[in-house]
Amino acid sequence: MSPTNRTVVVTGIGATTPLGGDAASTWEALVAGTSGVSRLEQDWAEELPVKIAAQIAVEPGEIIPRPQARKLDRSAQFALIAAQEAWKDAGFTAKAGEDASVNPDRVGAVIASGIGGVTTLLDQYDVLKEKGVRRVSPHTVPMLMPNSPAANVGIELGARAGVHTPVSACASGAEAIGYAIEMIRTGRADVVVAGGTEAAIHPLPIAAFGNMMAMSKNNDDPQGASRPYDSGRDGFVLGEGAGVIVLESEEHAKARGARIYAEAVGQGISADGHHITQPEPSGNGIAHALQNLLDSTDLKPAEIVHVNAHATSTPQGDVAEIKALRKVFGDDVDHMAISATKSMTGHLLGGAGGVETVASILALVNRTAPPTINVRELDPEVNADVVRGEARALPEGRIAALNDSFGFGGHNVVLAFRTV
Repeated sequence: MSPTNRTVVVTGIGATTPLGGDAASTWEALVAGTSGVSRLEQDWAEELPVKIAAQIAVEPGEIIPRPQARKLDRSAQFALIAAQEAWKDAGFTAKAGEDASVNPDRVGAVIASGIGGVTTLLDQYDVLKEKGVRRVSPHTVPMLMPNSPAANVGIELGARAGVHTPVSACASGAEAIGYAIEMIRTGRADVVVAGGTEAAIHPLPIAAFGNMMAMSKNNDDPQGASRPYDSGRDGFVLGEGAGVIVLESEEHAKARGARIYAEAVGQGISADGHHITQPEPSGNGIAHALQNLLDSTDLKPAEIVHVNAHATSTPQGDVAEIKALRKVFGDDVDHMAISATKSMTGHLLGGAGGVETVASILALVNRTAPPTINVRELDPEVNADVVRGEARALPEGRIAALNDSFGFGGHNVVLAFRTV
């Protein structure tokens, strides 16, 4: 098929998060301002300076058959659960090819992970040291590969147009969705399943992040620990889970009578070129991504009424994002209801962009911006309309929402969605 510039729409959503085992329960908890953070009860947590995390609400073993689960890293299990939900939600009754409404050669999968199968890698190394070579699982390599979630989703759904795994730290999930939009827009595929997943609640990542002084050590108040934009914020809380959406060309979706959640307007991508972990403090790199989004789409600032901010609860990152929004949108920021849902889910790293995209789409569908919890005293440098306390109604008419995602290494990705 020759290159085109097709309209891309969202027809399915799926998630498994610290707030719920599917997209609906996750959304309900977000609107209610529920925290998914708890104290870690595992024995290994007692040795760590950080003893809290946002653990998955529904264990994958309750959903995936045990023989299949044993061959999948936890990150791939999450991705598969979210992808299957999104695929079914989009109205597909079987894998591509078996469902006559979709051609497998025109179906793609783009599932990202910032770290990949880290728990498999570390656990199997423990097996090697403690029990010897012969006890190492023969499934170890296909389980620990960063592309394992994407590959397994692609196989499960029969995707043959291309299966991809962007790895750009905490921007990975959003970059996957942006890549999927381009696959459809340029004619490579008609349907793409896209999102992000992460499963890194393990003593080594927690110890490493903790020693970087990147994580909150508010162990005595787990549910109050993730507090984006609060003057006393002291770092993020690690979460786990996955968020996946089904993207489709508008023409293909309408031809099969699919329900359309929203239009996927496009993406803006940039890099800070500044530091391996710290954001560029003026927000210039983020502003470049925002401007790229505007320059490459027909999106108007006046349409944007909601921002699902990256806002991890780190001192520098939260402020840089607000500065960037002001640089690009000026006074238009005043009519944007800004939500930091990581205050409830924790930070899902490579899975964040996927889960927060689901939240952004449901905010448009339900015309509701979730609250940012735990903001006791708003940082004076955050000169924006942060939704606090309770969820807020969004206006009628044609409106748009942004989902911002940024990652170590200076990766910046901004996605835009619009009502239809």
